[in-house]
Amino acid sequence: MARTFDRQVAELQVRAAFLNHFTALGRPKTVAVAAMN
Repeated sequence: MARTFDRQVAELQVRAAFLNHFTALGRPKTVAVAAMN
């Protein structure tokens, strides 16, 4: 159980980092477009 739980935690951390990375990429684009308008 411990190994499975650790893998689940690691997978969630990877998913969170993945989503945060793309969210961070999207924010500057949105700000830049808003600033240009």
